[in-house]
Amino acid sequence: MSNTLGIIFSNIHDGDVPELTAKRTLGSIPFGGRYRLVDFALSNMVNSDVTKVGVITKSNYQSLMDHIGSGKDWDLARRHGGLHLLPPFGVQQSTSLYNTRLEALKNIIGFIEKSTEEYVVMTDCDLVCKVDFEPIIRRHVKKGADITLVYGKADTKEITPTNNIVLGVDGEGWVKEVTFGPRAQGEINLFANIFVLKRNLLLNLVKDAIAHNKVHFSSDIIAANVNSLRILGYEHRGYMAKITSLQSYYDKSMELLDKEKMSEVFYNNNVFTKVRDSAPTKYGAGAVVKNSIIADGCVIEGEVENSVLFRGVKVARGAKVCNSVLMQDTIVSEKSYVNCIITDKNVLITDGRHLSGCENNPFYIRKSSKL
Repeated sequence: MSNTLGIIFSNIHDGDVPELTAKRTLGSIPFGGRYRLVDFALSNMVNSDVTKVGVITKSNYQSLMDHIGSGKDWDLARRHGGLHLLPPFGVQQSTSLYNTRLEALKNIIGFIEKSTEEYVVMTDCDLVCKVDFEPIIRRHVKKGADITLVYGKADTKEITPTNNIVLGVDGEGWVKEVTFGPRAQGEINLFANIFVLKRNLLLNLVKDAIAHNKVHFSSDIIAANVNSLRILGYEHRGYMAKITSLQSYYDKSMELLDKEKMSEVFYNNNVFTKVRDSAPTKYGAGAVVKNSIIADGCVIEGEVENSVLFRGVKVARGAKVCNSVLMQDTIVSEKSYVNCIITDKNVLITDGRHLSGCENNPFYIRKSSKL
């Protein structure tokens, strides 16, 4: 795996969750109490012994830079290899921000050319799952594939109708069809936006795309060459959650309250994140907490039920929080009640407020709001 280069796209799906990406990248969206979405992609890399990783940025990436820093929390602060934060402008002829995966790859072609690894693993930040890339690459080599695409089984009832790629796979595992958006109801092979291929092949494909003014990697390269390239499918059989909307962010956050799903995401292989030496959470004498994830540094004096609380959240005496996701430093003041709410960072909910969304339409409160 030391012969593998990792590439992470931090911004590709920003438009799917505009509420949470107005001032940050998709990769730096907080998730699970103390993590960011980029943590899952980075942790999958380092747990698979991929020790050279490039993170492609685009805009609003200050919070991403603050979070990943030198990469030391993922053991990627290395003299050789390590973490590389790649700026949005990488070639002289680039005069505007990229809009597609292929345009992003065009901008970092110099980084890919200077790398010496034989294989490349590319992944996005919209995926919450544990993936071991070693058996994927081993099967890729054994089968003599040109490109391997990782997918998971999903039901069309559980995914958004847009921005999904469905793979048609034969009995030997070869991809025979690539479609955009489910055309039929029922179980599908949902592409996880994880690609494995040789670095030289990636360079040739990108350079050919530049020469022919191609725009989209999935449609202009993968789907267009499904019959000319040996494209292999690899089924991921574990837990896989895609963040494709504010609703899916809420739903997948609530899923973590299920012990089985929680263990699938966080146990066995570690999920690494930036370490903050916060004080332990303080629980008051009248505090009541049921079936919730509470990060460190919180102060709980009221009631919390079926909720995810990030670092530094305060729930005052007489306040109640139900079925909600409260990001860092949110304050719920005395005698307030919140239900099915997503608060961004530094939100203040004043005394006596009653705020409620519903499970199918959670109410979102912007960063630094006071209600």
